[in-house]
Amino acid sequence: MDLKILEIASHTENKKAISNPTHSSKNKNPICGDEMEISLIVKKDIIEDMAYHCKSCVYCQASVSLLSRTIKHKNIQEFKDFLNTAEGMFKDSKINLKNSWKEFSEIFDKKNMARKECLLLPLRTVLKALQ
Repeated sequence: MDLKILEIASHTENKKAISNPTHSSKNKNPICGDEMEISLIVKKDIIEDMAYHCKSCVYCQASVSLLSRTIKHKNIQEFKDFLNTAEGMFKDSKINLKNSWKEFSEIFDKKNMARKECLLLPLRTVLKALQ
């Protein structure tokens, strides 16, 4: 296992509860059974805060940890644009990310293709919450 995945997953400061979230969602990966619950506070199309709880593998935990730190103060459309880009990162390692999303290139790549669904579950759960 990649030590970078473990290091990213160890940041759990946003594994918390948010009182009065404006958006929330639960999602499950049907392939492996990972479960994700995400709460957001969104004001004027800006994601102000994100909290999560999960019962999942370390790949999913790394992804949600990184997402919870990166998504704050981002416009909803900026997140959606990143999600569309993230889908392709497992096939094309030459995709350039905006600086604020760059750290995802360390985990969203061909070497983790077998864990693609685990890594994308947090992003898909946020999208589900925003709909």
